[in-house]
Amino acid sequence: MLLPLHDDNPLKTIRFQYINTAIIAVCLLIFIFQISIGIQNEQEFIFSFGSIPAVLFGEVSLPKHLEQVPVWATLITSMFVHGGIMHLTGNMLFLWVLGDNVEDAMGHKRYLIFYLLVGIISVFTHGLTDPTSKVPMIGASGAISGVIGAYLVLHPKARIKVLVSFFIIWLPAYVVLGTWIGYQFFSANMDPSGIGGIAWWAHIGGFFAGIALIFPMRRKNITLFDSEQKKFQLKVKVIKHRKGRSRIP
Repeated sequence: MLLPLHDDNPLKTIRFQYINTAIIAVCLLIFIFQISIGIQNEQEFIFSFGSIPAVLFGEVSLPKHLEQVPVWATLITSMFVHGGIMHLTGNMLFLWVLGDNVEDAMGHKRYLIFYLLVGIISVFTHGLTDPTSKVPMIGASGAISGVIGAYLVLHPKARIKVLVSFFIIWLPAYVVLGTWIGYQFFSANMDPSGIGGIAWWAHIGGFFAGIALIFPMRRKNITLFDSEQKKFQLKVKVIKHRKGRSRIP
């Protein structure tokens, strides 16, 4: 897999990614709390705040001592709970590298709404693949998949520095993110029920939700598919051409 480390895509309308950073901070703090309460309590925490398809669709009910929040609220709380340090690290890297530009394109408030919406859609997508599952779904990867989809529509030509095995290389966003979604489809086909512990269809659902929502939720002056970059390059070429002609006697 390709793990993003950095991109060459500067912010244009905001000074700092406040919402993106806040989401990462909340995920980190919750994970620190999880590992501080012991294995047994952590398992109960995951069942209480993770989203369990069978509970979500009314097939079964949680024991009373695990009902910490309403069932509908787990659509949101599940996004901030993670199953391990690698799960958390991979998700937060993707979010840090890509989320700032999506927040930049939407503004802080709309980005928060967007993030929660694509996360909720991803949880429902996963639940619909097996409504009777009693395994809790946790993690920010469904919401981050929406961020990935939005970034791909906004900046397909941006360069992303990625870790591939033991090598660090720069690749266009459409190669990195296109490879990522291709891998999700391949894995979902090989493991449709998520037996391997990864909610592949949540990623796919979140990704396409992000693609759909970036169109109405971006700022009005934000162009898509790096079209502003094309205009800038064309302008530079015209100026150079005119300068060249002005030297002809």
